[in-house]
Amino acid sequence: MLGYRPPRLYWYDSFTYLSVTFHLRPSAGFQPGGFQPSGYPIFLWVLQPLHSILLVAGIQHLMGLAIGGMTYALLRRRSVPVWGAIAATIPVLFDASFLRLEQGILPDALFIFLVMSAVTVTLWSPSLSTWAAVSAGLLLAAATLVRTIGLPLLVVLVVYVAVGRVGWRPLATLMMTGLLPLAAYACWFRVEEGRFSLADGDGVALWARTMTFADCSVIKPPATERYLCPNGARQDAAGEYVWDPKSSINQAPGGLASNNDTARSFAIHAIAAQPFDYLMDVIHDVSLAFTFPPARHPRRIQPAFGFARGCAPLPDTPQISEARRKYDSAIRGQCSVDPYAGFLIDYQYPAYLPGPLLAVILFAGAVGAFRRPRSALFPWVVASILLVAPVAILDFDHRYVLPVIPLACLAAALGIAELARKSEPS
Repeated sequence: MLGYRPPRLYWYDSFTYLSVTFHLRPSAGFQPGGFQPSGYPIFLWVLQPLHSILLVAGIQHLMGLAIGGMTYALLRRRSVPVWGAIAATIPVLFDASFLRLEQGILPDALFIFLVMSAVTVTLWSPSLSTWAAVSAGLLLAAATLVRTIGLPLLVVLVVYVAVGRVGWRPLATLMMTGLLPLAAYACWFRVEEGRFSLADGDGVALWARTMTFADCSVIKPPATERYLCPNGARQDAAGEYVWDPKSSINQAPGGLASNNDTARSFAIHAIAAQPFDYLMDVIHDVSLAFTFPPARHPRRIQPAFGFARGCAPLPDTPQISEARRKYDSAIRGQCSVDPYAGFLIDYQYPAYLPGPLLAVILFAGAVGAFRRPRSALFPWVVASILLVAPVAILDFDHRYVLPVIPLACLAAALGIAELARKSEPS
């Protein structure tokens, strides 16, 4: 917070969330930073009376500390040795990527905090109580309203509790408290947007995923969908097709907003006609999480080691003027401040979790998950979904790998500790 002032506001992403905050409505809409429900704008709206983006970043840094604290406390409660519990917290507490993420006006820190809180509540006691079920359901519902990728995590939690045979009351309570907030939000979405949903753009996102392999001579889409076939525009990452003005969906009448349903139908036809191509693309992009040095995807993005000297000026637009007027008059482009920035620039290179080490951590968690499924399996499955699902739905992004790390470390520590106990002589 001393080295990079003020907190980073990304154009367009951060200002999309702020715009929804000022005109509170469901979904962030069809623009960069959109395609998600309004959970993060609601978080910003709660803090708006204090008129400080510095406070927002400060709270997000505290969330990062809390994630490490929850990881350590849960592992110690599960009888993991002190050294194992400490090792599992190191990435989230010290990785420079988390520090940069928390210093930006983005929803990721809030999402990770909510998911880790739900996992901690679920695993805190051997048997899930009714009150723990209420808390876990509400936390994952809130996480889903920040990023829709939280929805399959809620399904996993319901299955985990059902298989655990904890009784009908906690299971029913979990389902009710997890689904009711989402149903209420979807009703609000229907009132405002005319359809029962959590967010815009699911069809557009899946359509973009298919653009890296779609062959309409194989797909043979209906005549009503042929205008969404690849038109010669070339990008090096699936997500780039959403914003490429030359892509077929942006060349179509109405652009993104008017073609979501048709795009979804086209994508389903494409995946059904070319399942192997789709699978290979997903596997390739998931593998980017395990490269070192970090893969540039797309090539215009520098995925890590982003602390640098200088300023990131903001454009002079009505959205930014509105943000200064309504949220914080101190909003401006972020600038580095020495000597603090200099320390972080040097610090970020050793303080980074290499992709191959993440692969080892996930493998250790997988081994432990099948030896002690009541503890390690749940966080390992959640980590795996958070790794694969964003790629399967849209594209790979190093930012989306960060929520995987604390959960993978948690699963690995639980699994290794159990294997060590079983190997001890009786």
